[in-house]
Formats: sequence, structure tokens, C-alpha cells
Amino acid sequence: MKKICVISGTRAEFGLLKNLIEKLFSSKSFETFFLVTGSHLSKSHGSTIDEIYNSKIKITNTINLHINDDSQLSIIKYVSLGIKEFGIEFERIKPNLIIVLGDRYEIISAVISACILNIPIAHIHGGEVTEGAIDDAFRHSITKFSHLHFVSNEIYRQRVIQMGESPQRVFNVGAMALDAITGLELISKEQIEKDL
Repeated sequence: MKKICVISGTRAEFGLLKNLIEKLFSSKSFETFFLVTGSHLSKSHGSTIDEIYNSKIKITNTINLHINDDSQLSIIKYVSLGIKEFGIEFERIKPNLIIVLGDRYEIISAVISACILNIPIAHIHGGEVTEGAIDDAFRHSITKFSHLHFVSNEIYRQRVIQMGESPQRVFNVGAMALDAITGLELISKEQIEKDL
């Protein structure tokens, strides 16, 4: 059975990944692992791991980078620690594929480890642009490390292809946030009126 490992480092990406993670865990085709890292484990960032516990998604392991600030020197420390710790964890579980989303430094540390260990990488939301932020450098680097690309629209698909990726490995799957919206339980009009 193939082993798939999904990684989340922030509340924002977990919200996008949640439906995918649930589907992978319910599949009989894969053995699924879920690694939690980054600001999820930081008290100063709200300990958002509690949201994951509340979702009832099984966490395989946590990779604590001891995040307490976002200074440039601290980010270098987090990335280097992440490369080491993800390498140890990947060697333990031996995934056939890792799935990552976005552009954060926690994610690039996992990607570097996977690359060195010859583990294929699937990247979600590549090709996007965050002008003026280091996020672009991380996102585009993650794209270049990755083997499969799941982008949110045709403009981003073309950007990933323009970066030299094979068109046969770049898939326009739409925005994952839309999947999350369709699963929401909406409050009735009557309940809103009562609450307001």
C-alpha cells in the first residue's frame, strides 16, 4: 500500500487541506500520515493545533520548530531545524509521496528533506504571486522541488509550466477553499435573526 504524508504548518493551509486529508484517511488505497508543524504548535500564534484536535483528524506526529518570532535569523533557525526533523520523520515513515500547500518556510524545510531522500512531492497552490513578500521565493522554490502540481486556475498553471514544469504534471484543480465552503453547515435565517 502506498504511503501519503500531508503536512500542515498554519491554520490557513489546514483549512484548505482539511477535506483532502479526510478523504485520504478514509481511502483504502493509501496509508495516510499527517504531520503538524509551524505556528500550529506556537502559543504566540494561538496554538492552532487545538483546531486540528477538534476536527478529529488523526495527527501522526508533530515537528516542533519552537517558533516564537518571525525575525529573519529566527526563520533561518526554523528552516534548518525543520530540514533535520522532517528528514528523521520521513526516514521513519518512508512515505511514497508528500503533499504540501503554499509558500511557508515550514513547508520548504519539509520539501528540502523530501528531495534529499528522493521522496516525490505534490505541491498545491503553486504559481501564485504574493508581491513584495519572501513567500514568492519559497513558493516558486517548492514548485521546482515538486513532481506534481495542483494549481487553482489556468493563469497559475501557465506560470508553473513557464517555470519549466511538464504540462502533463500540472493540473488546474480550482481553489480548494471552494471545497471547504461546500462542506460548511450553514446557520438558518431564523437562527441568525434570533442571534442578532
